[in-house]
Amino acid sequence: MAHDQKLEIFRGLLKFKSNTQKIWGVLIFLSIVTAVEVVLGIYKPHALTHSYFLGMKLLNWIFIILTLVKAYYIAWDFMHLRDEKTALRRAIVWTPIFLVAYLVFILLFEADYVYNVYKDGFIKWNF
Repeated sequence: MAHDQKLEIFRGLLKFKSNTQKIWGVLIFLSIVTAVEVVLGIYKPHALTHSYFLGMKLLNWIFIILTLVKAYYIAWDFMHLRDEKTALRRAIVWTPIFLVAYLVFILLFEADYVYNVYKDGFIKWNF
């Protein structure tokens, strides 16, 4: 039994007449998010590169958040998660989010340790 595709994005804010229009709309959204990432990566605004939050530059946090937004939206739209039951959606979406948060915590903690070892002079900066 085939189900009709939902021809809307952003929880119904934009509605399309065909699947082709919807694919173009999703492509434009993902392209805009990617363009924002590229522009930020090229220009590296001073306010974002010299401000820190939880031991990491704000620019890096923005990159992580925008990447998660793109990954979530690709899974939501192209993998049809919006049509699944709530429990399955939560299991698929929240598990990687917690794992990414855990990975970021570990990387920040270990990087801070390595930086402090080099800064305190136990090992020389010879590279």
